[in-house]
Amino acid sequence: MAERAAAISDFLALAGWGRAERHHLAGDASDRRYERLRLGAATAVLMDNPPGGADDPAAFASMARHLRALGLSAPAILAEDLPRGLLLLEDLGDDLYARLLTADPCREAELYAPAVDVLLHLHSAPPPPGLPNLSAADWATAAGFALDWYAFAATGTKPDAADFHAALSAALCTHADGPRVLILRDYHAENLLWLPGRGGLARVGLLDFQLGQLGQPGYDLVSLLQDARRDVRPGTESAMVARFAAATGADPAAFAAHYATLGAQRALRILGIFARLCLVAGKPHYLRLIPRVWGQLQQNLAHPALADLRAICDRLLPAPTPDLLHKIERQCPTSPSR
Repeated sequence: MAERAAAISDFLALAGWGRAERHHLAGDASDRRYERLRLGAATAVLMDNPPGGADDPAAFASMARHLRALGLSAPAILAEDLPRGLLLLEDLGDDLYARLLTADPCREAELYAPAVDVLLHLHSAPPPPGLPNLSAADWATAAGFALDWYAFAATGTKPDAADFHAALSAALCTHADGPRVLILRDYHAENLLWLPGRGGLARVGLLDFQLGQLGQPGYDLVSLLQDARRDVRPGTESAMVARFAAATGADPAAFAAHYATLGAQRALRILGIFARLCLVAGKPHYLRLIPRVWGQLQQNLAHPALADLRAICDRLLPAPTPDLLHKIERQCPTSPSR
């Protein structure tokens, strides 16, 4: 710990921020830590991403530069020490979509429309080279977290995944396996900032994009509109889906199946991730989000294109009743792993 603190002090001194006031900012489910620095009237954000974690600070820096080259508001990189996992970032402020919408839910359409337009712009540009490009089968395997962690925590056994994997792979191949675009993967209200002083698409500030990869056009749209952390009004969701489909020239019926398939895959994976965060990382508060994700899963599985997958999920995945969630919580370590 002392060695890490010394490395950060050296980094800030070399960047000219050694005398800055430092204040902790809320983190996320990753190993990263953030601090806001204040030096006179100037501010910046320190990203502390220790080497050896799941996230690569070089990937963040590279993606930030790609997004900024497209005219989008990712934070500028002010200084970097990638071998030690340290970045000094432009401070985009505190006006997270989630915070603004908690204060005034009626702003959903105002804020979500430009966020959808950012995705359309992002998809219209060539993606950076060398990004991961998973197959439909790979995406189905990732959704198996629901069986490996959520179902396991709920029942004490891991169900046989063969039928589940086959049904989801078939749905993805049929409805969500077209030409790839750049997806940011965690595109939701906790990772978007409103910057009204900027113009056009630059009004949407972007955070947490280091896991960007190649994927399907509807994936980030689902992330935005089926948010695990907040309820999006049904009218807003339907309006934004229609906005995206119209702008891309997609057939509405085909896009509805595309959207539902990606939504089911994402919800299944998140169910498993949240259970794992409790069981392994000692973070039971993520269990409180599971009923919302379960509702989103049921909404997606209601699409006729997913009838086979729905039947399998009904058989393998118990509903997250209060008693079941309490059962999972009792399995949470008393001390978190980090």
